Amino acid sequence: MRGKTVIRRAVARDAKRLTRLVRGSRAYEGQYAAMVADYRVGPDYIETHRVFVAVDADDSAGRVLGFYSLVLAPPELDLLFVEDGAQGRGIGRLLVEHMKAEARAAGLDRVRVVSHPPAEGFYRGVGALLTGTASANPPAVAWDRPELEFLIP
Repeated sequence: MRGKTVIRRAVARDAKRLTRLVRGSRAYEGQYAAMVADYRVGPDYIETHRVFVAVDADDSAGRVLGFYSLVLAPPELDLLFVEDGAQGRGIGRLLVEHMKAEARAAGLDRVRVVSHPPAEGFYRGVGALLTGTASANPPAVAWDRPELEFLIP
């Protein structure tokens, strides 16, 4: 991994960068594009939930490499994205470990994930257990999605 990655709490001024990261993700090309076309991570969302960003500590602008959002009630990993060019460097795994520590500190014993279908392998690879399937909900989501959970020891 090049450089040092630091995780910090997201702030309202990160909203536009996080929105661009979601909308620009290659994981949502083709049939999945409509799902994120109008998606917005707003300052209100950042202030309401536990949103954390992974930044490149060696970049003076604090380039955002990825982020996640943990919703406490009910416990769910709502969002997790890693910038396309930063994938494969362990940033997703680092974000998941941070999320698990946050969940533990909040007293949670499990965290649900409704995964984007192409991301299921990643979640299983970082310890999530498949628990079922979340049914399609057209027009917002036109396909079934794997439902998983992280057990928080």
